[in-house]
Amino acid sequence: MSRLLVVDDEANIRILYAEELKDEGYEVVTAANSVEAAEKLQGNAFDLAVLDIKLKNESGIELLQKLVKERHDMPVILCSAFSCYKDDFSAWLADGYVVKSGDLTELKQEIARVLAKKAQKILASGK
Repeated sequence: MSRLLVVDDEANIRILYAEELKDEGYEVVTAANSVEAAEKLQGNAFDLAVLDIKLKNESGIELLQKLVKERHDMPVILCSAFSCYKDDFSAWLADGYVVKSGDLTELKQEIARVLAKKAQKILASGK
């Protein structure tokens, strides 16, 4: 079972993502901001993180940059209500980008794609 970290400042979004992704067979841990995310990351392994870009204390882009440095083996998907960030150079550090929607089909597909790519890398490296 893959373990996901979902970071979004909107409680309703966290609840929706957690329920929908649990139904897909994932273990889901949520955080409301980057500080809470850092606490959840302490000593815990995650297979993938889903980050909102607009967070209250720090942007998802800033959190993405930290994760790339500190957890370079953990893929990150940015999930934002704003498609304009897709063209932001900093967003290119992410392994995926999804525009938020009430229909989580695209997010679920992107998670599956990124996790499959990660698994292929692991197999290819022999780890």
